[in-house]
Amino acid sequence: MEDQDFLSFIKKIKDHTSIDLALYKEAQMKRRLTTLRMKRGYTTFVAFFDAMMKDKELFYEFLDRMTINVSEFWRNPNRWEIVEQKFVPEMLRKNRRLKVWSAACSTGEEPYTLAMILAEQGALQEATVHATDIDDGALEKARKGLYLDRSVRDVPEKYVKKYFRQEQLMFHVSDELKRAVKFKKQNLLVDTFDTGYDLIVCRNVIIYFTEEAKHVLYQKFAKALKPGGLLFVGSTEQIFSPAQYDLEAADTFFYRKKGV
Repeated sequence: MEDQDFLSFIKKIKDHTSIDLALYKEAQMKRRLTTLRMKRGYTTFVAFFDAMMKDKELFYEFLDRMTINVSEFWRNPNRWEIVEQKFVPEMLRKNRRLKVWSAACSTGEEPYTLAMILAEQGALQEATVHATDIDDGALEKARKGLYLDRSVRDVPEKYVKKYFRQEQLMFHVSDELKRAVKFKKQNLLVDTFDTGYDLIVCRNVIIYFTEEAKHVLYQKFAKALKPGGLLFVGSTEQIFSPAQYDLEAADTFFYRKKGV
């Protein structure tokens, strides 16, 4: 009965929101959502779904639990240094009008990190910076650009001074960065992607999808990249056969689309 209850929940969510929970690893997803359901006092997933349809805040909490909005600026700093010191300069030598995308951007730390790097190299005004996520609540926080001090702990000091304004424990992202990043709601597994990207960053999200969903997503990302464009993934998301997606390893956790 418990399995049928969860399967019914998955179907209702897909019918009403286009979010297909069946494409996520079931054990992880079910465990997280069971904890939330019980915390909110619902004995079944069907009852939990009915409550979510009437309570927007509960639905946002479900999205937040589903998408695991854990993010920070310059997460894994040595990888961002590769972006800053190697790949962005390399791209700018070929083209000054870069098009970049932070997919599953959560609360905005990642696209703002990208924007900082571009601004520091004098390329932000000419660049297109897209940032997408499935969670309206996360996107709202991202647009506000207001973060606790712990979020900026890995940001180089020169960037903190230049691109943030501190008020006690809170850090405000500069208006320059906020104007540059275009936030938009998107379901990676359902929606079509824009094309012609020089760089796509999608980190610490793909790990939660099934192998079939990962395969579809990597194909979509590869098509969205321009020849020579880069896909930057998380530290637990190595692509084991990149050639099947017309990609090749460019550095640790970076994959380049073939064609140049």
